[in-house]
Amino acid sequence: MAQSQPLKSKDLFPPVFSRHALAYQRRLEEIMANDEARGRLRTIEFVDAKPGMRVLDLACGPGTLSRRLARDISPGGELVGVDLAPGMIELARAAGIPNSRFEVMDIEQLSFPDETFDAAVCGHGLQFVPQLPVALHEARRVLRPRARFAASVPVERMAASVWSTLDVVVDRWLGPAQRAVDQKPTRDTIADTSQFAKAARDAGFQSAEIEVVEETVSWESAEQMVSLFTSWWDCAARMEGVDADRRQKFADDAISTLKRTHPGVIETTGRNHVLLAIA
Repeated sequence: MAQSQPLKSKDLFPPVFSRHALAYQRRLEEIMANDEARGRLRTIEFVDAKPGMRVLDLACGPGTLSRRLARDISPGGELVGVDLAPGMIELARAAGIPNSRFEVMDIEQLSFPDETFDAAVCGHGLQFVPQLPVALHEARRVLRPRARFAASVPVERMAASVWSTLDVVVDRWLGPAQRAVDQKPTRDTIADTSQFAKAARDAGFQSAEIEVVEETVSWESAEQMVSLFTSWWDCAARMEGVDADRRQKFADDAISTLKRTHPGVIETTGRNHVLLAIA
């Protein structure tokens, strides 16, 4: 198969996430409901939102974290969620979350005045920004002094045999993964705990540390795992343009292959770097 044309992050990720917003929401809601999204949950825990606070949810997606934060700041608070994918913002708005509003916005170019918010979170979004220093500076700019900011980023899949098994099947049936040509600096920084914390301090945060948070997700069967795996942005993007017959053959092959190597319940473990910062 021909190689995908390299794209810049803001040309690649928002359209992909918009097109697959519903599938993404389904997967994230499930792991959040099971308290398996430990990195994201740590961000909520750290900011410790209270009634009356104004909180910013950066790269909010369909509003999964926003819902919990909006509950914490009631009564009298406001949750503002922003995301560059219009499809995600449509879902967040449709959820009818009290005390909240959602806007399509680039987290590298926030339109809010300085010192607008009492706290901010970002659940698995910073890894997609091409200019991490700019995004961190913007987060600091809109926070009031001593406000808390927490951001979780995934850095490693640790159940190597499960993922390598799936990768072989993906490569056999689907086209090459789409690449963002401007991602390397950000990915290199968030993968290094000392550099990630330094980037936050350089952006103006008084203090910043990184916690390493591991999270384990249980999949009840190969069928469930493959169904949700196809909703992840990278796999979903590779399935675009693939006809229905080939998609079904891919799914059948992935399920049968996983069942041979991992029968029954499947567990996967991931590692997150969680930035905990004080403005």
